[in-house]
Amino acid sequence: MSQEFLWYIPNTVEPGHRGDDTTAGWGSIEYSTALALAAEAHGWGGALLGTGWGRPDAFTVATALAARTTTFKPLVAVRPGYWQPAQFAGAAASLDQLSRGRVLVNIVSGLDNPAAYGDTTLEPALRYARTREFLQLVRRLWTEERVTFHGEHFRVTDSTVAPRPYASGDRAHPALYFGGASEAAERVAAAEADVQLFWGEPLDGIAERIDRLRKLSDEVERRHEPLEFGLRVTTLVRDTTEEAWRAAEEKVARMAKDGTEPAWAARQRAAVGQRRLLDLTERGEVLDTCLFTAPGRAGGGGAGSTWLVGSPDDVAEALRRYRALGVTHFVLSDTPYREETARVGDQLLPRLRRLAGA
Repeated sequence: MSQEFLWYIPNTVEPGHRGDDTTAGWGSIEYSTALALAAEAHGWGGALLGTGWGRPDAFTVATALAARTTTFKPLVAVRPGYWQPAQFAGAAASLDQLSRGRVLVNIVSGLDNPAAYGDTTLEPALRYARTREFLQLVRRLWTEERVTFHGEHFRVTDSTVAPRPYASGDRAHPALYFGGASEAAERVAAAEADVQLFWGEPLDGIAERIDRLRKLSDEVERRHEPLEFGLRVTTLVRDTTEEAWRAAEEKVARMAKDGTEPAWAARQRAAVGQRRLLDLTERGEVLDTCLFTAPGRAGGGGAGSTWLVGSPDDVAEALRRYRALGVTHFVLSDTPYREETARVGDQLLPRLRRLAGA
């Protein structure tokens, strides 16, 4: 199985993302490049680029960062409905060639102010059916010539992408990451994705979902290599366990005092995966060895709903347990982004690579 250790670049023009106290430079090429170069310098394979209407376009930013780095892999978040699959397949293949195989793709089906960019497909079942066609068609356009596809949502006739993605060894095209916890989402992942991304759930929840997705892969007659699994979670690391928990509790107290709800929070709360995270608070404030659920109550959303908290050894051991379940792709983060890129990269990644035998 392939293995990735990725960071996160928020890609927003608004300061203060997840409590980051940097006041200047957000959305500029200089600041985004500095974050990407820091990730590269401190051992990260690349970073997920945040996406959303009202943010800089993630694909454009990924292209700029690929040109300013050497090994950095942008994990580009894209939405069917914002992109047509043939257009995206061509653009991504071109960037993949120009960057010598450094593109990763995260397909997002969740709602994000769709009326602002003209997306009229709102029903969840239709959105996931569209996502499945998007994944099918993009993969075919990356690997076949003269593709004809007449689906319910997308159609192409006699289409060939040139240039093809950068091929090297077993890699024929960029990995296709996908998230989602609903039954419809999991069926799409089992059939068409390369990597299913999970948010920071306890080990038993991740184990259950991996088992279900593997069974679903057989049920839907998956035609690709076996589905791989990834974890997107906040990691609050300090030199000692005590320092880490003190910092975590202080940060949650500030979040609760601020009480500002991001514009996307109401939409995200409706998602099955987000509800699973918020429901964890009923099981306890700390689950497994160091999974902190309090941030979800204080306004944290998505990957900020639960945090792995502790010393480098504590968090490395927690992540090793996810690795033992079959998780091989890790997308980690904490704020302030620039400082934590270095801290977590320097203190945590060497331990993770030793534990994984990398």
